[in-house]
Amino acid sequence: MKKDSLLFNYLMVILVMLIWGLNVVILKVLVDELPPLPMTAVRVTIASITAYLFIRMTQSFRRATKNEFLLIVLSAVCGVILHHLLLAVGLQTINASSAALILALVPITTALFATLFLKEAVTRLKFLGFVLAFAGVFFIQGASFTSFNMSTGELVVFISMVAQALGFIFTRKVTVTMDSRQVTAWSMLIGSFGLLILSFVLDFEGVKEITAPHSMYIYVLLIMSAVGATALGYIIYNASIQKVGASNTVVFNNLVPLFGLIFSSIFLNEIITTEQITGFIFIVAGILFGTGYFEYIFSKYRKNKK
Repeated sequence: MKKDSLLFNYLMVILVMLIWGLNVVILKVLVDELPPLPMTAVRVTIASITAYLFIRMTQSFRRATKNEFLLIVLSAVCGVILHHLLLAVGLQTINASSAALILALVPITTALFATLFLKEAVTRLKFLGFVLAFAGVFFIQGASFTSFNMSTGELVVFISMVAQALGFIFTRKVTVTMDSRQVTAWSMLIGSFGLLILSFVLDFEGVKEITAPHSMYIYVLLIMSAVGATALGYIIYNASIQKVGASNTVVFNNLVPLFGLIFSSIFLNEIITTEQITGFIFIVAGILFGTGYFEYIFSKYRKNKK
């Protein structure tokens, strides 16, 4: 990939991380007002329709092979149904910043899965990048490295994180032969269908509750989350996975808690501390190592020196 194209790709991923950081705050507001399972089903359904229409306007669909369809279904189950459902359930009992911290484990988890299942190379410098970025997340959240007590809500969000990482792996496998935008649209359509069925089976009272009138503010947040964060966000993100690989892309997920912190400060008047600024520095360093940028600079320096 050309250098300018790579830079544009990374800038778009950073934009997605900004939107996802805001989305964690939005989801916290939504689950406080709406039942989590039906809310997630409606949100993902809106997102899937948006993604489908976007793809139909920009390119034509082709039929998936049996193997591609199986991978898309697995991506939908893990990355759409389990991830979004468990995240919404977990956010009922823990705050948004704790959820963002757990979701920041996605890069390390995905890199591990990519090494095991996709045979993607993780060099020492890239691994150092993952560690630095993860350390930065701890600084931002003000967490203790010696505290490992996990509540039920945190465990649910943790499983949600693992499911998302697995979803990225299945996405990477199918995008070897199929366009990432089509994969995103199909996986969201399948995932939304599954979530709607689960809503009627497991929480019919919640379905009736969500159809009752709510404030326009809630509807606006729901649409913002569905269209901006879920539909367009995943289209861009999965395209990046197809271009530069899963482990290179997911390291940017460490920006989500940073942006979540910033938006919490803006909308909830929370104070940004010195520890959190330190965390930002660690995250930036982690991204530079984790994406292979420093390796590129070092290799270029060695060539020039020779």
